[in-house]
Amino acid sequence: MKQISFLLTGGKLKPTSLFGAIEVFEKANQFLHKKGEAPYYEIQLVGDEFGQPMLNSFFSLNSLKSVSEVEKTDCIIIPAFEPEENAAGKYANALAWVVDQYKCGAEVASLCTGAFLLASSGLLDDKICSTHWKAEAAFKRMFPNLKLATDKIITDHKGIYTAGGGMSAFNLWLYLVEKYNGRETALYCSKVLQLDIERQSQAPFSIFNGLKSHTDDTIRHIQEFIESNIEEKITVDLLAAQCHMDRVNFSRRFKKATQIPPVDYIQQVKIEAAKRELEAGRKNINQVMYSVGYVDIKAFRTVFKKVAGLSPTEYKARFSH
Repeated sequence: MKQISFLLTGGKLKPTSLFGAIEVFEKANQFLHKKGEAPYYEIQLVGDEFGQPMLNSFFSLNSLKSVSEVEKTDCIIIPAFEPEENAAGKYANALAWVVDQYKCGAEVASLCTGAFLLASSGLLDDKICSTHWKAEAAFKRMFPNLKLATDKIITDHKGIYTAGGGMSAFNLWLYLVEKYNGRETALYCSKVLQLDIERQSQAPFSIFNGLKSHTDDTIRHIQEFIESNIEEKITVDLLAAQCHMDRVNFSRRFKKATQIPPVDYIQQVKIEAAKRELEAGRKNINQVMYSVGYVDIKAFRTVFKKVAGLSPTEYKARFSH
């Protein structure tokens, strides 16, 4: 039997990530029971006694164990919480417990913005991680040295797992069930809960919104210029000249302020505009390409798929009105 410990720290919980994970593991236990096998997962809630408002009601979670009561667990799951600046200090005891359990062989997984709390523990250092694409700017600001990949649904590195935002957490649970119990059990959970087990990227669902909460007014002006001239062919040299800087110094300053290189910023702004045009469905792909400043269909398709995770044709088929 594998003991799964959900860590509740007292922060503002996003309950879907918690209850959804529990349901997947329960369905796996049900499937194993039908096959005449013993239940595999034992679920426990560890941390603070918990209560918070949700819509027009209030819910509470009781019968919790404190971290000091749990000497050994097999897997720790950190649900999605509202990110907090001082999480490392505020939840020092809980995070120290997570680190100690990991050193003793436990696996650790974060859901959505639970990655902020996991990052505060230090366990994500030198590892690729994911979180909700909407939290990307805040994560990069708080943890600028970590390797964030918000296009990824799941990351897996030496017993540390992270999941992207929203329903992406379900894909991580299916991934773990398949790892622990095999493909047949994971497919059963997928079918019963009507989840897409093969979803690999959250890129098609993301909405790019460049970081502008920095203090560099010159770079913010350049960001606004890019966003106001989507139909033009914009180069890094052109932007550097506007700032009276050489390309290298401009690129370094732009990345310091926005957390991404100017070439990537230009591409993401243009592809975001292209996505909105494709969703509207009034233009064909060539017309959309020209409207965002591309003239080479091969180059446009390549960049679009790199940024959006789908080809323009696939994106239009899935998301157009």
